[in-house]
Amino acid sequence: MTHLFTSRRLVPIGAGLLALVLFPLLVPGTGEIAASFFNGAFGGRNFFNLYATLSRYTILLGMALAVLISFRAGLLNIGGEGQLVLGGLVAALVGVYLPAPPLVIALVALLAAMATGACWAVLAGLLERGTGVPLLIGSLLLNYPASFLASYAVSHPFRDVASGATQTFRILREAGLPRFQGTILDYGIFLIGAAALAYVILERFTVFGYRSRLRGYSAGFARASGFPNRRLYYRTLMLSGAAAGMTGFVAVFGSSQRFVDGMLTTPLYAWTGIAAVLLAAVRPGLVPLTAFFFAMLATGSIGMERTAGIPREFGQVIQALIVLTLAGFAGKLTAISGGTR
Repeated sequence: MTHLFTSRRLVPIGAGLLALVLFPLLVPGTGEIAASFFNGAFGGRNFFNLYATLSRYTILLGMALAVLISFRAGLLNIGGEGQLVLGGLVAALVGVYLPAPPLVIALVALLAAMATGACWAVLAGLLERGTGVPLLIGSLLLNYPASFLASYAVSHPFRDVASGATQTFRILREAGLPRFQGTILDYGIFLIGAAALAYVILERFTVFGYRSRLRGYSAGFARASGFPNRRLYYRTLMLSGAAAGMTGFVAVFGSSQRFVDGMLTTPLYAWTGIAAVLLAAVRPGLVPLTAFFFAMLATGSIGMERTAGIPREFGQVIQALIVLTLAGFAGKLTAISGGTR
């Protein structure tokens, strides 16, 4: 998969991004719109919008990491949404019902969320290895029961009825991730950032990372080399799912302090994470930048709607165009290379 994206082939992507940035500056009448966009992404009183962008960026980077781990190994795990949702739900339940000191609650919730995400990812692998359902299809379909299960849980057995909303009770306040003073940004950004750095080190300097990269370049060659492909397959899925579950923990123990129905699906975190990885050409060094680009695009679109009257869905249209362009570009490269991955 990764061999389809060389530096030479990144030129069209870079040119498209440059055009997107220069368009508001060169076309008459768009200066005000551009100003409202950048103010929505970085401005506001006491830079409130900047912290909102960074808060969204934290979740997007976590989901992009989950996608990157599997894609680098040639495994098309696109079930991050289900792994994210179930990880967040389990973290919330631990935060509400576990009778323990705050630090213990946070640690148990983190481990439980990661384990839940890992198990849900492995389930997609078992479907492929056991029943022949392709990982791409199985992981995608598993998003739906995960979302429905979470919706049922917060609508009935674990609902905070008094709040009037479909959500769990608030977690123990002392167990939540602390915030930067006077902002909505929490310390989860450090956790996600540390996880991303740990993955880069793991991939570059360990046997597992070498085998994972080689499998991504050519699964057939990795198999012929005598690698323990079955073990590598499941370990990669576990790591990918654990990253998604960890992101669910950050979302719940960070800004929201509870699990709200739709809080992790409506913003399309998982799908935007996939787009960020594709835009980065599945390169770990570029993923943080593309994830930040999409976070900026989302919050900046809200600013345009508020100031210039342009619907925020315009940002999603741009994102969709980027994804479609990348899909067509990757398809062309695949055809040129003879259909190999």
